Amino acid sequence: MGGSGGATFIKVLLQNFDVLAGPVVSLVYPLYASIKAIESKSPIDDQQWLTYWILYSMITLFELTFAKAIEWIPIWSYAKLIATCWLVIPYFNGAAYVYEHFVRPTFVSAQNRTLNVWYVPRKKDVFSKKDDIITAAEKYIQENGTDAFRGLIDKADQRGTKHGIFENEYHY
Repeated sequence: MGGSGGATFIKVLLQNFDVLAGPVVSLVYPLYASIKAIESKSPIDDQQWLTYWILYSMITLFELTFAKAIEWIPIWSYAKLIATCWLVIPYFNGAAYVYEHFVRPTFVSAQNRTLNVWYVPRKKDVFSKKDDIITAAEKYIQENGTDAFRGLIDKADQRGTKHGIFENEYHY
């Protein structure tokens, strides 16, 4: 009696594998990896996961648009699961491949590197780490001294006050 229940559980688990694995592969792991990417100092993993979320959004929009037609494709959930695994697993680098070969050529013009639909300027990789502004300040202080740095801050404050940027607009 007890062995039959275990076999039934495994059978149900296998029959619903796509339903269970789909959210884990397409949402849970990418959310975890995205948080780790944000916390790391490498821009490469940020790009991987931002690219994945662009593709995930496009897949979701496709599914919402063609939901009635997709209902008639019995292997859709399995095909989507396999494709999502290919996009997510870093070994395959599928998200980067799809973006570079299909999405980017469609939306980005080769001449001026701007989006054809909406203009989004490409980031210049001025600061590769979150703490680069602090590193730059420390380097400036090391090369020019603390007095020069204070002078630089005072100059910025004067410019801000002159243009109304730092003025307190709240009156109590």
